[in-house]
Formats: sequence, structure tokens, C-alpha cells
Amino acid sequence: MKIHLIAIGGSAMHNMALALHHKGFLISGSDDEISSPSKERLGKYNLLPNKIGWFPSKITSDLDAIILGMHARKDNPELKKAIELNIPIYSYPEYLYEQSKDKQRIVIAGSHGKTTITAMILHVLQKLKIDCDYMVGAQLSGFTTMVKLTHNAPVIILEGDEYLSSPIDKRPKFHQYHPNIAVISGISWDHINVFPTLDIYIEQFRIFKNMVKETLIYCNEDKRLNKLIKEDTKCKLIPYSLPDHKIKSGITSVENTELLIFGKHNLQNLNAAKLVCNEIGISDQLFYKNIATFNGASNRLELIKNTKYSAIYKDFAHSPSKLIATSAAMKKQFSNRKLVACMELHTFSSLNIKFLKEYKGSMNHPDIAIVYFSLKAITHKNLSLITVAQVHKAFNREDLLVFTDTKKLESYLKSIYWKNKNLLMMSSGNFEGLEIKKLIN
Repeated sequence: MKIHLIAIGGSAMHNMALALHHKGFLISGSDDEISSPSKERLGKYNLLPNKIGWFPSKITSDLDAIILGMHARKDNPELKKAIELNIPIYSYPEYLYEQSKDKQRIVIAGSHGKTTITAMILHVLQKLKIDCDYMVGAQLSGFTTMVKLTHNAPVIILEGDEYLSSPIDKRPKFHQYHPNIAVISGISWDHINVFPTLDIYIEQFRIFKNMVKETLIYCNEDKRLNKLIKEDTKCKLIPYSLPDHKIKSGITSVENTELLIFGKHNLQNLNAAKLVCNEIGISDQLFYKNIATFNGASNRLELIKNTKYSAIYKDFAHSPSKLIATSAAMKKQFSNRKLVACMELHTFSSLNIKFLKEYKGSMNHPDIAIVYFSLKAITHKNLSLITVAQVHKAFNREDLLVFTDTKKLESYLKSIYWKNKNLLMMSSGNFEGLEIKKLIN
């Protein structure tokens, strides 16, 4: 098979290129920008384009398929040439389905916890040496790529993102997978630029729910999800909730198994992962034995630095529900330490004045609460400017600190006396390049 990837340099796309290369396909690609680590990883397998840019001459009639990444535009010259030559064009999720039509497909969906649940399942399967294909939205410890596609694995674990599939395919990604078994972890409005109302957003999960062929595992502690499940649902339903657990000396345990992870959402995620593993024949005993060494997915309550009296954690949290859950988890796990929490408004939704009001009360758990946003990021996203006063009002916390300058934020954090305090940095971005590890000493 000869496959060409338009926008090969993206995080997801370059992993797809590597997976198909390892499967034995002939891979080519193009992009107008390729950064690290994509550049080095593609280069290692001679998949890095010789020149940066778009080259219609690469699109020839002997190609079996084109995979179109989200980074490409509708008027991409290579895309136009592929349409002219009538070459089959697939979005990233569409091609994942194409490669897994004959496998048992397990899709992990929900507004939060998708990556962690997927990572937990893959961790247990790897420890038990059970062969599977997969796609996960973060680089996991012990896994060389974020995508694995083989000829023989009987099952594939797919993280089911609700965002759009490609510039020419406006269907949500998780609608492409047609799951045999699925998880929905919860529903909290996100991606306002694509789903302008909560009802439109919920409708995407309704469509997904109705696609499940065999079993739907869902969090029955989520009110919106529970309401959706009560509608006519034809597949088998398995609810889950927060498992019984203990916290002693900063360590959480479930079923007498000490864990490296903590927090309500992580424990709910663990229950979801266990139920998926049960569905494919793994006992509770084997699950708990092997999940004990799981230390979390990258950027999901990830420990960045630890000292005798303080620690820095980083989390991908950016939506209101995630901020609440993540900061509450930190407060509960480290009840003897104060919590300084800083979140970055970085996504289209979070920087949108219409969505800002959704953040009311979402930073109330921390002892010191900070919000950062970059005026440059707002301009780059072609959004209307928001003000510090608007942000302060939206979060509805009188002592909230708001920064728009990275240097001033860094200076403030370094000025804090960190004994018996933890720092939690929450963002889907990087605080404009702030070196998080150096913020406490």
C-alpha cells in the first residue's frame, strides 16, 4: 500500500505515519511546518519530507490513499491534485476505522478522562502481553508511538475525541469508529468554536451512544450523561462510579492495592478501565495487580518536581469541570499542604467571551488561585480581545490573580515561600514557554 499524508508533521499524523510504516506500507508526506519531536521521529525512519511545503507533484495516480490532517486547509494544492486524480481521501479517524474494520473496536469517549482511561487499559494489556492495536492522545511511557496498527491484533483501543475529523470532513472523530464496546466518561461542554451550544455538543454523544454495537460503559455520577442514557439505548449498559478507596500518608489504595495515581476522576477512570478489561476477559485480580504500576498519562496530574516540603504537578485541565476536579483532587490528596493553582486560558472556548461565564466557581478549591492568558494567543486565534476585568468577573473569586505577562507570572510564583505548599499548573498549552520545573526550589 502506498499512502501519502498531507500535514504529516502533526502530533497525531506523524504517529499514524510511523504506525503504517511499521505495518509495512510505503509512506510519503508533506507539511509546511514540522517541529520537534515529529521532525526527529520521522527522520529516524526516513519519512521526513526532503523539503518543507506543499508539492502537487508528489500526488500521483499510483497512490492507494491520501490521509488528510487537520492542519491542512481546504485549498491545499496537494488535496486539489488528489481530488483531480480521484485518489481515495481519508481523514485521520476515517483511516483508523479503515484499518480496523475487522477488529473488535473499543472506543473511549467523554469530555474528560479519555486519554487516562485508554492509557490504563493499554498499560494492563501490555503488562499481560495481550496483543492489541491502539490510538491514544498522548505519548505513553513504555510505548514507542501513539498509534499502533498491525495485521493480526484482534482488538483495537481507540481514544474517541469529539473534535472535527478534517478540514473537509466536519463529523466528530468518534463518530467514525463504530465501536463494539464503548466508554463515555462524562459530558461537559467544550469546543464552543465547533459546537456553539450545549445542546449541539450533547447531540454528538447521543449519536455516538446509538452507534455502539454491544456494550456501553458509562459514569452514572454524571447528570447529563445519565439523562442521555435513560433515552432508548439498545446495547448492553454497564454503569460505573467512584470506587471505595483509602488515602493514607499521601497514597491512595483500592481493593488493598496501593496506587501511584490519585483523585476522584482518576479513580473513576480506573473503574472504567477495569470494566473494559473485564469485557475482554481480564479478571479484577489481574487488573488490580497490573494497574498498581500505572503512574499516569503525560500531562495528566503529572508530577514534575518533588521536594521534601512541596511539589509541582502539571495537568491538561482547561475546561471548568476539569479545573474543579483536578484542584479538588490535589487538595484531598495533600490535605496538610496549601494549594497554589494556576490555569491558562488557551483554547478557542476558554478565550471566547461567550464561554468565559462557564468558569464561574471553577477555581474556588485552591488556596491561591491564578489565571493566565496571552494576548498574543487571542490575536493568533482571531478572537476578540478579553480583559483582565472580564476574566476576574467570570471566575467570580474576589482574590483571584490574573496575569497576561509570562515574566510577571514567573516572578510572582518564584517569590512564594513554598514550604508546605504545592503548585498545580493547568493548561493545554505551555504558558508561553514557562519553565515549570524551575518555579519552586
